[in-house]
Amino acid sequence: MPLDLPFGFILILRMAVTAVFVLAATVTAERAGPLVGGLVATLPLGGGPVYVFLAMDHDADFIAASAITSLAVNAVNVSFALIYALLAQTRSLAISLSLALVAWFAFALAIYTVPWTLTTAIILNVVVLAVCITLARPLRNVKIPLLYRRWYDLVLRASLVAALVGITVTLSFHIGPSGSGIIAIFPIILISVILILHPRVGGKPTAAVMANAVLGLVGFAFACITLHLTAVPLGSAIGLSLALCASVAWSLLVLLARRHGIPV
Repeated sequence: MPLDLPFGFILILRMAVTAVFVLAATVTAERAGPLVGGLVATLPLGGGPVYVFLAMDHDADFIAASAITSLAVNAVNVSFALIYALLAQTRSLAISLSLALVAWFAFALAIYTVPWTLTTAIILNVVVLAVCITLARPLRNVKIPLLYRRWYDLVLRASLVAALVGITVTLSFHIGPSGSGIIAIFPIILISVILILHPRVGGKPTAAVMANAVLGLVGFAFACITLHLTAVPLGSAIGLSLALCASVAWSLLVLLARRHGIPV
């Protein structure tokens, strides 16, 4: 699709709508502690709207194929969250986030070179999640002090998410479903939470949010699987709706389990 004037207006509108949606969700999460913060941050707040807009421009086969790559990259996001959480115990924001991002790009590049299937992507997630959830468990329970939000916090978050939407939708016509599946779930929400929280509350409380995000990303894996299986037979709109339900259902199950003292 050429970048003509109408497309530019539509793209800006898409970016703005997504940014507003993400802001509303993450502001709520920040006030609810590391568990809820981590779970909400891993809902499809960034990738979900991107997929909605991709579905407006591409057919269901494209969406289903992208979901497979996104499922594989979900394991990369899990690794990113854990690496940051471990480093942030003793390291600065710059070091912790930089090294986590270096790892993300290295792993994502490796993901891009592999022709993933649903089976292999599921196996990858099971292995990575099993290891990372175990390592993240001791880091989860740290109290986050009450924050007083500055106006530029919101601007930063909105800008990061809007940029992700703009880049993905524009590049999707050139990079195909695999590339779109990777860019669509670049951990922009996790990064924005880190950039906001770490300088204000310190590494350990921010790491607690990321440690809980590791658990929350199980729900995102379910969302990707659901989208892949339902997009073609039921249509992209229904597939995306069911994928959102799968992610939300997992988060609610985790909250219910914690409330009743069930270890997860």
